[in-house]
Amino acid sequence: MRLRILGAAAGGGLPQWNCGCPNCAAARAGEIASLTQSSLAVSGDGGGTWAVLNASPDIRAQLAAAPPLHPTGPRAVPLASVLLTNGDIDHIAGLLTLREMQGFDLFATPAILDVLAANPVFDALRPGLVVRRPVALDTPFRLAQGLEATLFAVPGKVPLYLEGEVVETGLVGEQTVGVELVGAERRVLYIPGCAAITPGLAARIEGADVLFFDGTLWADDEMIRAGLGHKTGARMGHLSISGPGGTIAALADVSIGRRVFVHMNNTNPVLRPGSAERAGAEAAGWTIGQDGLEITQ
Repeated sequence: MRLRILGAAAGGGLPQWNCGCPNCAAARAGEIASLTQSSLAVSGDGGGTWAVLNASPDIRAQLAAAPPLHPTGPRAVPLASVLLTNGDIDHIAGLLTLREMQGFDLFATPAILDVLAANPVFDALRPGLVVRRPVALDTPFRLAQGLEATLFAVPGKVPLYLEGEVVETGLVGEQTVGVELVGAERRVLYIPGCAAITPGLAARIEGADVLFFDGTLWADDEMIRAGLGHKTGARMGHLSISGPGGTIAALADVSIGRRVFVHMNNTNPVLRPGSAERAGAEAAGWTIGQDGLEITQ
């Protein structure tokens, strides 16, 4: 199984176009790596065919920077399928870039597919070429050659553009899912958005060869303290990395082969190689995801 991070940042990327925070300024100056928005590519046959998990707004540049996914002929590409883990803009907007008369399977829960169906702009993905395949939770299916996937519910919320006056951030259902990938006797979990680690989720993660997990914020009030927003991470449906109830502490005693943070906000201090926060995450056994990072299992 080959796993390639196409984009390691949360929505907006790094640098975010309208942000002058220290991380964004450093990225513009070339002092730290720039990152595109959240996406993962995976192959179960050594790189012959690939599935892309979440179609970010940056997908054109991401595919251009990934030679294993380049076309092999005039209209021959190794992309077999796209899978969506929620309806967030940073995970679905890239579908519009993939409209160029190219066939692939589009997998998602019925609730996420309903979000696409409600917006006619996604009809640009011609039905005869792009087949929308609804997937039931906890039901294994073939995602690509040599690759089985299972979607499972994780605590989260509806996309920002679907929020009402009352927002429930710990919904468990079809609107926010994780992905379990099985191939070549390896098991990989991809969970780019998660509001809480329940005992059931910890049990599912146990024994995974690789875990890609939501690393949006280091601290819950990070954006408020930076003067860049008024919402906490919990309000946005994301569990923080640090603290007694954070991801590092919650998964400290869970057996995982390799643990990687993805979907990191532009404010997150772990994005700075010399920061104390990054050192703390790495000391706890975590890798800070980067665009282009490839793992072979």
